[in-house]
Amino acid sequence: MTIFFCLRYLILSMTILSGLSCAVAAPRPSKPNVILILADDLGWSDTTLFGKTNFYKTPNIERLAARGMTFSRAYACSPLCSPTRASVLTGLSPARIGITSPGCHLPKVLLKATLGQKAPPNKKAILPNSATRLDTRYYTLAEMFRDNGYATGHFGKWHLGSKPYSPLEHGFQVDVPNWPGPGPAGSYVAPWKFPDFDPQTPSEHIEDRMAKEAVAFMENNQNKPFFLNYWMFSVHAPFDAKKKLIDEYRKKVDPKNPQRSPTYAAMIESMDDAVGSLLDTLDRLKIADNTIIVFASDNGGNMYNEVDGTTATSNSPLRGGKATMYEGGIRGPAIVAYPKIVQAGSSSTEIIQSSDFYPTLLDMLEIKPQRRQKFDGISILPALKGKSLNRNAIFTYFPHSPNVPDWLPPSVSVHQGDWKLIRIFYGGKECRHRWKLFNLKDDLEETKDISEKFPKRVHEMDALIDKFLLDTKAVQPKPNPKFDVSKYRPKLEGIAALKRSRKNQKQSPRKRSKPVAGWQPSGTCQLSIEDGSMVFTSSGKDPHASYVLPEEVSKETLTLHFKLISNSSGKGQIYWSEKGVVPAFHRDRSKLFNVHHDGKSHTYAIEFTAKNAVLAVRIDPSAGKGKVILSHIKLTGAGGRVAYQWQFREADRK
Repeated sequence: MTIFFCLRYLILSMTILSGLSCAVAAPRPSKPNVILILADDLGWSDTTLFGKTNFYKTPNIERLAARGMTFSRAYACSPLCSPTRASVLTGLSPARIGITSPGCHLPKVLLKATLGQKAPPNKKAILPNSATRLDTRYYTLAEMFRDNGYATGHFGKWHLGSKPYSPLEHGFQVDVPNWPGPGPAGSYVAPWKFPDFDPQTPSEHIEDRMAKEAVAFMENNQNKPFFLNYWMFSVHAPFDAKKKLIDEYRKKVDPKNPQRSPTYAAMIESMDDAVGSLLDTLDRLKIADNTIIVFASDNGGNMYNEVDGTTATSNSPLRGGKATMYEGGIRGPAIVAYPKIVQAGSSSTEIIQSSDFYPTLLDMLEIKPQRRQKFDGISILPALKGKSLNRNAIFTYFPHSPNVPDWLPPSVSVHQGDWKLIRIFYGGKECRHRWKLFNLKDDLEETKDISEKFPKRVHEMDALIDKFLLDTKAVQPKPNPKFDVSKYRPKLEGIAALKRSRKNQKQSPRKRSKPVAGWQPSGTCQLSIEDGSMVFTSSGKDPHASYVLPEEVSKETLTLHFKLISNSSGKGQIYWSEKGVVPAFHRDRSKLFNVHHDGKSHTYAIEFTAKNAVLAVRIDPSAGKGKVILSHIKLTGAGGRVAYQWQFREADRK
């Protein structure tokens, strides 16, 4: 009997403990998380994946490759960024969407491509006008994830339109830093020019910060499925990096190596560090085995901007780079990792394209597309399982002609196995098309046009192009009725106009505002210390300064006190940064206040309630030009307790 009761007590105790364990441990999501990392302008030879560089260092991208499958023939849907980004979110070709050039930051809103009206007399074709926004009628990848119970977050570059075409209108619940521009705002290293998104430390690197924000998103959503869309600013212009890294790479430059920009090498390292931060977090949170990771580039490496007295990078052995229809403009690195499906450390030579990611993720997650939803891409799940793809061809539509090295007139290309055909619209005689045919297996550098040697293959592959253009209803170039053969210079094809004015390309060193007494000023104002006060000298355009507190202040109702003298204009605003909340400074965590701009001293006390520990504060004392003097700044809590107080000494002048 005693044994019976002991056993019964033991079983009951184990049951209770088991129940307590379940109550304490939060359930892990059964659906896999998804992280999609899209690098900007990262070339095929810019990583160590293919053994084409000994200057750049990408150990974390190698770490990712060791977890999944590396594709050596991965293509962007366009040699420029916005069209490719639209293809990733919709699974459609830029030809169908109408976004064929990266003009999505421009003021004019065009939701559809239109026919151009004219062209200079030295051009054979009139170009179409690209759409400048991603229409919200498309059911995006983010909307699909959101509707299937995922937390959705976008971090980094967007370049598909500002509000009402921002990430927040395309299915993302979080958007940091909510920036519609073509690259980072002003610089990679703080101070930046992002509105309402300040650095947390002086000289903070934007990619370090983006990784930090992405990590916070993962931590906040670790117990439910999440879709993290991390579209890096790196390694797009402006060419800017951590000074210490630049100095280190400068010592390693080989003048004979076509990759010899220390600044670009430093940018690559910071990009790679960000990838490492995400991998470290997955491991720390123990969710790596339940996370799909996709890594790719939006187009080829930048071959034409001048950095450190040389080109930004080299895509050798590929021909051309960003903005060209050759392999260097559209081919880049790609990795897909998911332990439950993809063999670790595997590789594939199958041809994949950026429009494939959407249908592939649907297939991996066993989610059906919407009724009547159509894709130009295909699921590459068979390739991820080590099999061949049932794919006839891929197409790249680029009806534009930026004057960069290796440029071509408006074109469309088709890849079919080892063969690649480029059709140049109306580039031949008597307003006929012209073609270039390459066998990439024998001629990866695309130096031998064999179109005249294989006319049958040209005809067959060009018929595929016709079918593609018809199916996508692409707005195509048309013959220029005002073409003047006497003004046509065919020998200038492929010759960069930029080379003729290279002196004008050199970037002048960027002057950075230094923090004063720990306060980091915006780029539109200067700070100084005078007679125990902090002085803003503002050129307008939202002057402000932020301060990272040496210790976090517990969540409660707080009050920021200060005295202010101003001859500027506009309302004032304070912001506070909360632990675990992104972005650091946002209008939802701010308070407006009226400012007396009469040149007299006035006392202000701005009360706010923090839901989490406060990490930093920011003061926007005005909105216009002029001089503002702040003093007696302190942060108080309940009962007037001083949480932090600022004192400006003569030593802070420097």
